[in-house]
Amino acid sequence: MNEARAQRSSGAAAKADRLARAAEIADGRLVKHESAKALLERIIRPGDRVCLEGNNQKQADFLAETLAGVDPTLVHDLHMLQSVVALPAHVEVFEKGIAREIDFSFSGPQAARLARLVADGRIRINAIHTYLELFGRYFLDLTPHVAMVAAEAADAAGNLYTGANTEETPTVVEATAFKGGVVIAQVNELRETLPRVDIPGDWVDFVVVAPRPNYIGPLFTRDPAKITESQVLLAMMVIKGIYAEYGVRRLNHGIGFDTAAIELLLPTYAADLGLKGRICTHWALNPHPTLIPAIEAGFVEQVHCFGGELGMERYVAARPDIFFTGPDGTLRSNRTFSQMAGLYACDLFIGATLQLDLQGNSSTATAGRIAGFGGAPNMGSDARGRRHESAAWLKAGEEVRHDRTTIPRGRKLVVQMVRLAGKQEKSAFVERLDAWDLAARMGVAIPPVMIYGDDLTHVVTEEGIANLLLCRDLREREQAIRGVAGDTPVGLAWDKAAVEALRARGAIRRPEDLGIARGDASLDLLAAHSIGDLVEASGGLYDPPSRFLA
Repeated sequence: MNEARAQRSSGAAAKADRLARAAEIADGRLVKHESAKALLERIIRPGDRVCLEGNNQKQADFLAETLAGVDPTLVHDLHMLQSVVALPAHVEVFEKGIAREIDFSFSGPQAARLARLVADGRIRINAIHTYLELFGRYFLDLTPHVAMVAAEAADAAGNLYTGANTEETPTVVEATAFKGGVVIAQVNELRETLPRVDIPGDWVDFVVVAPRPNYIGPLFTRDPAKITESQVLLAMMVIKGIYAEYGVRRLNHGIGFDTAAIELLLPTYAADLGLKGRICTHWALNPHPTLIPAIEAGFVEQVHCFGGELGMERYVAARPDIFFTGPDGTLRSNRTFSQMAGLYACDLFIGATLQLDLQGNSSTATAGRIAGFGGAPNMGSDARGRRHESAAWLKAGEEVRHDRTTIPRGRKLVVQMVRLAGKQEKSAFVERLDAWDLAARMGVAIPPVMIYGDDLTHVVTEEGIANLLLCRDLREREQAIRGVAGDTPVGLAWDKAAVEALRARGAIRRPEDLGIARGDASLDLLAAHSIGDLVEASGGLYDPPSRFLA
């Protein structure tokens, strides 16, 4: 009992000591941005676990750059905890010896630099997490000693307003603040009153007004003008061969032109099939601009968002019937809650990958690039703790049983779209994932797989749909994948008799099997053909970033 009390006291004392060291450069909670470097050098100790907020969109970029500029003799050997490694400063802390190890989820923009650091032995990657996994560990064995987050505004009491981009800020702050850690928030401005309080001031220790607004990127914006007829064909097959077949109403779309094409075919092709009100009604999804026509056509009933999307603020505020918004009219996003919805409440996830092997294992961690996975492993896994029923879940579960006398259970639909016609130099279909070699370089026991093959249910290419639920063994699964891999090394090694047998059983369905003529895959089917069309569909409320209007 005395030892437990001592541990509690030492934690409180450690925080008190950190705060006392910074007292002379702070005015209560407020610290001038010119003093931010001195603040970090006084607050952070060598070997600390430091959570630096940054995700696919919102970045605590000023604090990241400040951390990269601290004196390495004072601050070093840090253990970084980050959703996303996106900025040059996120990598510079390792190049300068300020940090030595990391647990993260995604690193798209810095994937190549991260791979070089691993090769040079200058960084230790403990694990490439999924978002929920990383957030969960903040409350167990990876609780931050210091957390640096970003918000839209603060008031004098330190209350934070995150606006449309709340994302994972509350999760990070709560884990840190309630276990003796120090929370530092960079904000765009101070206000006398806030539109709403997203994080209470007594959870926040220091507020720094950054010299410029924090970075937010338009991650989910896709220009309809860049969608190809090949992608329209894929979208038609998905809508008719999967969404309509299973009655998918609750779902998540991954990022990209493939899924943007599906969204833009809902008010046209899907409506012509009589699917309005039967598919795609409830979404765990950022406010995709390409979803605007489907919303306006009445296809969409509700959307919960991981984060915001630059330019969609006014449109979202005008549709509180669809989006989760506050009394101030701005979006209340939450990455943690939306990931939970994607894992347990959604019936389907559909996305893409860089590599997919013969058993359906996929990964975006490849030779020379460690991109990570973000939330795809949450979205793209069968949640075995799920108990509530839906038509899509039950049908997928029945297919995978193969009439065996086992207790029935449902199954989540997990779909990977792999284009055969594209600009990529190498096919995404591989005999062996690069992840095996990457695991050896990282010094981990398990290859970093994004979606495991036993979670994958369908593969969609221009050649057709492979329904892996209907495959009875691993060899059939391999042949189903080869059967839709087309004119690639993997596809050319097919067993024709086996593939034809799978087609006869419906485990492989060509476009013509679905009643889709390839010549019907026309760009004319898209509900919008340009960014300007999306603006018009929004009633002028969508305000796209200027680079999409050039």
